[in-house]
Amino acid sequence: MKNAHPQGFAQALAGKVTEWLTFDNMHHQWLLLAACFWVIFMFMVASKFITLTFKDPEAYSAKQELLFLTAVPAAEKLPGERLFPEDLKPTGKMLSDSQLVQTLVYMERLELMRNVCRDEALKNLSHTTVSKFVLDRIFVCDKHKILFCQTPKVGNTQWKKVLIVLNGAFPSIEEIPENVVHDHEKNGLPRLSSFSDAEIQKRLKTYFKFFIVRDPFERLISAFKDKFVHNPRFEPWYRHEIAPGIIRKYRKNRTETRGIQFEDFVRYLGDPNHRWLDLQFGDHIIHWVTYVELCAPCEIKYSVIGHHESLEDDAPYILKEAGIDHLVSYPTIPPGITVYNKTKVEQYFLGISKRDIRRLYARFEGDFKLFGYQKPDFLLN
Repeated sequence: MKNAHPQGFAQALAGKVTEWLTFDNMHHQWLLLAACFWVIFMFMVASKFITLTFKDPEAYSAKQELLFLTAVPAAEKLPGERLFPEDLKPTGKMLSDSQLVQTLVYMERLELMRNVCRDEALKNLSHTTVSKFVLDRIFVCDKHKILFCQTPKVGNTQWKKVLIVLNGAFPSIEEIPENVVHDHEKNGLPRLSSFSDAEIQKRLKTYFKFFIVRDPFERLISAFKDKFVHNPRFEPWYRHEIAPGIIRKYRKNRTETRGIQFEDFVRYLGDPNHRWLDLQFGDHIIHWVTYVELCAPCEIKYSVIGHHESLEDDAPYILKEAGIDHLVSYPTIPPGITVYNKTKVEQYFLGISKRDIRRLYARFEGDFKLFGYQKPDFLLN
């Protein structure tokens, strides 16, 4: 019995050692397996990140920026309020590269405008009150919840035709008589000023709102040519009343008997005291006052700002964003008509003093900066 006890103890001890070694070996195997899985997982994550970042870094960055912008919830939305590019939400659909670039263009325009509106140094040039004068410029399409602010000499006649058709006054753009487009007794286009204050605020907050801009100086040239050079027969007051008023006040050579010249027009517009004459001219001045005075872009939250220079792209985009692209098309744009013509601008300003051009720019500086138009240093310096 004495000899049996040590032998049994040795056998038991050997069994325990074998069991411990087996358990320890399995434990190490599980640890090794887990470590392998972790390494593989981290490699997959790193590989995915590297692929997305370096395959097309610019496109990836732009798409990530858009996803971030579209994921931000819109603040203080009213019931039924429509969503626009500045507050898009993810839809699960990936935009094509061209759609992505186009959407970013319009978002950047709105962001630029907001930044300039916040610039205290430009406040006098960028802000105005939403007066009756402004509300008179905004046309309403209640059926499709659209507001359009009129900025003359920027292709607005065609946009008015679009709204006239949408309002049901005529079945198609081709059937609208030219003399009806600007006749507000017949064209079926109500102005925002015709509604009560409560109805005005409701539409401003919930409707799709847009307007079109153009290089400010080229727009002034267009206005001068249309109203004082070609002068439609149904608007005789420009040549027979407004032109003489400008000449009497602003012509340097009193013995000069020619009709109004562009130099007279520039001197009038650049005069800081032009308003007393504007009051005499009445609403006819809408063809050359600033976009700020016409549409109050810092006070009204517009959905899209179109540019005359890119109207071929902007018009279809606006129709689509307003949800009416399946109902009406923007009239065909003649080739080259929207292209900025620097040579024409130089020719019109040739011979006009730098002082007068600088005063003109000082008045329209807000329009240049709000909508991203380059300062015309070739005229100013």
